[in-house]
Amino acid sequence: MKVIYLWLIRLVSFFNGWRPKKKIIYLMSFDNNVGFIKRLAQRLPQSTPIVVLYRKETEAAATDLAAFGIQTIEFRDDLYFVTQLVPLLASAKLIFCDNYYAFLGGFIHSKRTKIVQLWHAAGAIKKFGWEDPTTQNRTVVAKRRFQLVYNQFDEYVVGSQAMGTVFEESYREPQAKIRLLGYPRSDRYLNSEWRKRAQRHVYQVAPDLKGKRVILYAPTYRDDKKIKMPSGVAEALSADPNAVVVVKLHPLLQSLGKRQTDDNSKIRSYDQLSTSELLTVTDTLVTDYSSVAFDFSLLPNAKTAIFYMFDLDSYQKDPGIQDDFLTWLPTPPVMTVEELAKAIKANQATDFTAFNQKWNTYNDGNATNRVIDYYADYLNLKR
Repeated sequence: MKVIYLWLIRLVSFFNGWRPKKKIIYLMSFDNNVGFIKRLAQRLPQSTPIVVLYRKETEAAATDLAAFGIQTIEFRDDLYFVTQLVPLLASAKLIFCDNYYAFLGGFIHSKRTKIVQLWHAAGAIKKFGWEDPTTQNRTVVAKRRFQLVYNQFDEYVVGSQAMGTVFEESYREPQAKIRLLGYPRSDRYLNSEWRKRAQRHVYQVAPDLKGKRVILYAPTYRDDKKIKMPSGVAEALSADPNAVVVVKLHPLLQSLGKRQTDDNSKIRSYDQLSTSELLTVTDTLVTDYSSVAFDFSLLPNAKTAIFYMFDLDSYQKDPGIQDDFLTWLPTPPVMTVEELAKAIKANQATDFTAFNQKWNTYNDGNATNRVIDYYADYLNLKR
């Protein structure tokens, strides 16, 4: 079925290749780049419209963009997408992607269309692409399909050479495709006005967090949508009696958040608040292999990061962890609930200097301007 679907996309995109290349398309499966999309739309003339194709899970962000005057269309991998949206993509001069999109394996685009990977994370602890150990177990056909998608990207916008190298190795792409411009989504963390707005919203929803040491537990997404926690994790997280613990799980795991709260009255969960907002009031971040650490390290309130990797052995096998992660992680990982509780109580400050120099090199608060200026030249827009 996948092969037939991709061939349909190939045929439709081929026969629509003649379309004038005027539009800019943004493929959105994460809601963390809304600011960039709005700024880009403001820069574009009416003759160069921007259209956002969004996944269902980013509907709230799409509604925000629609209120701003940007055309948004929900998309799924179905016949409607092939017949109606592939022709739209064929009319794009520039396509931004924030993720891996399998349909690109069948999409044919001319040299007049540029496809840019604007990834949803500033760094990577876990592996993906060819570096994921499980990829080697896939069929030859599947591997070929993966590489067809990777090869579709003309450029990769990154915030550091370290992340550029990850793409070179994970997608087997040449260094010439890497653009060291910074991640636009990182600008918010270095913007004092955005931080103040985020903090006001947090305290409106959760006034009990104000004036407290906030410990945010934000583990990464698991493919099986389950987190099998060792017993005693809730007690370890709440080892500091004067702190407030907030659990924020991946959107696809939100249903587990209430269970975490019910298990321990000291642990809170706020579905109304985004992870980005909660980071602005967080003193201690407890995570594992999540890219949230790369965001947290940019914030002035970031005091301590604890990497609780209780399933490190199994996670190294599937999906895998960057081989050299122990050399650049800002603090050694903890494996047991006893070590977690000890780290919570110690509340020792983490030095993020070297970590940020490696992974946030170009995430300096001006990434949005650099990226827009760079592609403004491609689009022949006035500065």
